[in-house]
Parts: sequence; structure tokens; C-alpha cells
Amino acid sequence: MTIENLAKKMKQDIYENGVKSPAVRKDLLTKLKVVISNNEKSIGEALKKDLGKSEFETYTTEIGFILEELSFTLKNMDEWSKVKKVKTPLSLFPAKSYIRPEPYGVVLLISPWNYPFQLCMSPLIGAIAAGNKVVLKPSEFAPETSKIISYIISNVFNSDDVVVVDGGVEETQTLLKQNFDYIFFTGSTQVGKIIMKAAAENLTPVTLELGGKSPCFIHESANLDIAAKRIVWGKFLNSGQTCVAPDYVLIPTKLQDAFIEKVKNYIHTFYGEEIKSSNDYPRIVNEKHFNRLLALIDKSKIAVGGDHSIEEKFITPTILKNVSWEDEVMKDEIFGPILPVIPYEDSQKAINGILGYSKPLAFYLFAEDSQFQDEITSKISFGGGCINDTVVHLANPSLPFGGVGSSGIGSYHGKKSFDTFTHYKSILKQGSLVDIPFRYPPYNENKLSWIKFFLR
Repeated sequence: MTIENLAKKMKQDIYENGVKSPAVRKDLLTKLKVVISNNEKSIGEALKKDLGKSEFETYTTEIGFILEELSFTLKNMDEWSKVKKVKTPLSLFPAKSYIRPEPYGVVLLISPWNYPFQLCMSPLIGAIAAGNKVVLKPSEFAPETSKIISYIISNVFNSDDVVVVDGGVEETQTLLKQNFDYIFFTGSTQVGKIIMKAAAENLTPVTLELGGKSPCFIHESANLDIAAKRIVWGKFLNSGQTCVAPDYVLIPTKLQDAFIEKVKNYIHTFYGEEIKSSNDYPRIVNEKHFNRLLALIDKSKIAVGGDHSIEEKFITPTILKNVSWEDEVMKDEIFGPILPVIPYEDSQKAINGILGYSKPLAFYLFAEDSQFQDEITSKISFGGGCINDTVVHLANPSLPFGGVGSSGIGSYHGKKSFDTFTHYKSILKQGSLVDIPFRYPPYNENKLSWIKFFLR
């Protein structure tokens, strides 16, 4: 199949051969789990070449994440796939009503470079569980990982069911011109708008997993040591190249210096005094992204870090102090190892500052005051987040993951992944032996009274 007619050819196969049964889908996902497990080393080597990820980080955020998602899906998809009977009002007697799950058909999945294995495989699991055929477009900026993805897919799926398309912008544009039944995109808000515009040409439904400036709010009641420790971990995971990484920190002015000192200590505890030599600290994906990040560092506000090497695409964990809302680093999502700290005197003004931005993908609150926890999480709209932690909400398959507003449309993970790639078809089955006459013309007062009786 050529790239230009992938969607058409795969749809034709569905018309001719139908969709795979849940049992066959389970067999495929079971095989996928085995092949991934057998290739853990190769996946790790690919991610090390593309992003400098450690074995531990690779397993926890990429391989292990997907294996857990597969286990959860395999355990539950029989129940998810069932035709479910629902209530029917008495006015429709003697009918019965059902909801039948069915796949959308042919799905296009476009994945990013920052978690190139996880963010490709995770939506794939939901799409296959729901019975779809899939075209995968991995990121060209993680070429080694794309190779291992292609290898795994070719050893699990028939090319009529799942196809991997390599390439860059030109190949993506070619794919977007086709009439897919669903498009799932993970990436920047800017590109998300392009995807949505292309999808609108065919009224194709979309899920857009985007980003934004995810705030981390520290309240005066917070455990400052725990806050510093967990923020350092969540922020500098994958060298800050995480869509749900804390983008900036808001903290009471009186706590700023103590917080920064704790952050500095944890940076060195985690990565050593010579961070460049740490096996646990990844690199920036490419030179273009490196240069963009470097331009965001205001040298006059560096409290920690600031060291860098373009040859190694390395930027040390960098903390900026006394940052204002107007600073350059606060204009767009950072997506790198730079953490601005904004001090505040008035918590409501700090909240208003957050509300001045588009709705974030994630929000993190550190506070022991339960009343304040409820107050601020009800005031701020965000995709998902944590209280007294960062990032880990993604690891719970029972929590849907997705954005809101400009940080995304739709969500997935666990059952929500199955739901995302499923059309729930409504069916009312009416009986033939009994035919209630009052719905048919000619109408009269007696029929109207019966209708009022049933429909009030």
C-alpha cells in the first residue's frame, strides 16, 4: 500500500472482511505484550540513542507503563466489549434497548518524540482493543525508537491491520489529506490546530493531547521538603521534556529562598555534583530545541544551574528566581529543564495569574490545608493533576488523561482509551405482537391524555 491510499485500502478491507472479534483482538494484544517484553533491551538502547534515557527511566516511563496498560486492558476488555442492555421507558413498550460498541474504523495515530515509545503504543492499545485498523506515524525526531516500533509492529500485526509510516512533515501532510475515521494526535498546541483544521475537511473526530504551561502552586501550609523533592523529580524527568512537567512554581515570597536551597540539594542528590556525568539525566532532543531553551534563560535570574553544552545537547537543571509574569520564559510552554519560580504575597493574585493563561494540561498543588486544596482545585480548570505530588496521576489507568481548552480535546488511558476509539451504537428493538395505537393519527383528546400520562 502507498501512503496516499492507506485509509481507503484499509477501509475496503473492513467492508470485505468485517472487524476482528474481541477474542482475536485480545490475542493480538497478548502477542504485543510478549514481543515488547522480549525486546526490552532493544527499546532501551533506542531510547538511549534518541534521548539519553537511563534504563530505569526507560522502563518506568516507557516500557513498564505500556506493559501495565496492556495488562489492564486485557483484564477488562471482555467486559468493555459487551453489548449492554439499558432501560426503556414504558411509553415505548414492549421495546428493548441496547448499546453496541463498534470501532470507528481506520484510525490515524500521530505520536511525539519526547516519550516516543509510550505515546505511540498507549493509544494503539486502545485502538486495537476497540477493533480498529491503525496507521501509526511516529516522530521523525526519535529515529531509533521509530525503527524498533516498526520492528515490533511487523512481528505482531498483519500489514492490513497496522501500518507504520516513517517520515516528516511531508508524509504527515499526505496522511492528513486522507479520510480517516478518527485522528489521535499528541504534540504541540500549534500543530494541534493544523491537525484539527485538516480533520474538519472530512468531519473526522479527533483527540488532541497537547500541552501548555502547567503550574505548580506551593501554599504556605505545604511540606516544603516534600514539595522540593517531588517537583525536582517531576520537572527534570526526561530533562523537562514532558508535557505534564511542572512548567513554573508559585510560592510565598518568604519561602522562596528556602525552597530553592532544597531544590538545589535534591538536584545534586539525584544527579550528583557533576550532572553531565550522570547516567540518570537525559539530553535535549536536538540542536533546534536546545537553542530555543537556551534563549529562555535570563542569566540575571539564575539561582541554580545554567551550565550547558551544545555538543552534548546538555542543559543542567536550571532554577530562575524572582521571575515575573512578563518575563520571556513565561510566554510559552518551556518543555525543558528550566524552572521559573514566581514569588507571591497574595494567593488570590497568584491564582489570578494562573487564570490569565490558557487552561493547563496539568496542575500541581502542594498544601496540607484541605480547605485550600478544595478551594483552588475548584477555581482552576485543568486537564488533570496531583495534590502534594507531580506527574504520577498518569500512572493510574482508572484516571482519564487529557487536556481541556487549548491543552487538549478528549482523553485516554485504561477504559477511556477503549471509549475514545469506540462508537457506542444505540439500538431499540421493538416487538411486533403488540402495537400501541395512540401514537398514530388521527389524534384526539383521548390519545393526547395517554401521551401526557406516559411522558410526564
